[in-house]
Amino acid sequence: METSALGGVRTPVTPAPTAPARRADRPDGGTPPDGLPQGGCDLVTVPARQGLEAVDILRRTAAPAVGPVLHDRSCDTLGFLVPPGTADGWDLPGSACTRTSPPGGRPPAEPPVRGTGWLLPPSDPAQVTDPAALRRALGEAARLIEAADSRR
Repeated sequence: METSALGGVRTPVTPAPTAPARRADRPDGGTPPDGLPQGGCDLVTVPARQGLEAVDILRRTAAPAVGPVLHDRSCDTLGFLVPPGTADGWDLPGSACTRTSPPGGRPPAEPPVRGTGWLLPPSDPAQVTDPAALRRALGEAARLIEAADSRR
């Protein structure tokens, strides 16, 4: 079975190690400076084609709906950072959702998964992709791809 750095629908995500000196456990309780939420995050991975369509759909909405997005180096999958706890109830066929950091912990400023890079880097310290909006965008993306493929 072929593997992907983001895990996609093939394998689980391998979190990058978090160096203790870079952890976000700030005594003042403030938001850490490196652009990701303090409570950690989960990662929804999808095939790259569907993920790119979903990014476009999310970016066209009026509200800022898309947070940081990862890509694997082989361009097979994209990963959307979503709020912690999303993995517990995620069940969208064709995608996977895994934790990237333990509860209370968080990934460093670098991508939280080995072998990946940022398609959309963190910009707003508190913003991750809303899981409900992502689910709708992924559904719409799948329908668009199916329609485009059926015209070939």
